[in-house]
Amino acid sequence: MKIVLDTNVLLSGIFGRGLCESLLDAVLGSEKWTVVLSEHILREFADHAADKFGAPPDEIRQTVAFLRTQVQLVEPLPLPPNSCRDADDLPVLGTALAAGADCLITGDKDLLDLREFRGVPILPPRAIFGRIE
Repeated sequence: MKIVLDTNVLLSGIFGRGLCESLLDAVLGSEKWTVVLSEHILREFADHAADKFGAPPDEIRQTVAFLRTQVQLVEPLPLPPNSCRDADDLPVLGTALAAGADCLITGDKDLLDLREFRGVPILPPRAIFGRIE
């Protein structure tokens, strides 16, 4: 099953404790799950890891390098600006479409309000976590 993890899920999984951390542990390196990201999501992760979590540059580089070994990378499909409320979410939706993802996992309210995008379900981490165990 192919899943796209939004930046907020990655950040919570790497720098937090709890559900998102357990989710990452379960899906990264799994034969059942393929995590798909894009350079956009990795850049956002690196930017927010520094700005919001104060992570040192070396730790960010190592984490991004690790993620690259564990995920499939795709180029987001371009989308019309009116595809969602927040233009910053367009590359995330484009990543899900380019991946042919079975779902997009996010905590972003704007994305969750969509519920699905062009056939890709948009779910909070708790919804998918029940399917993983």
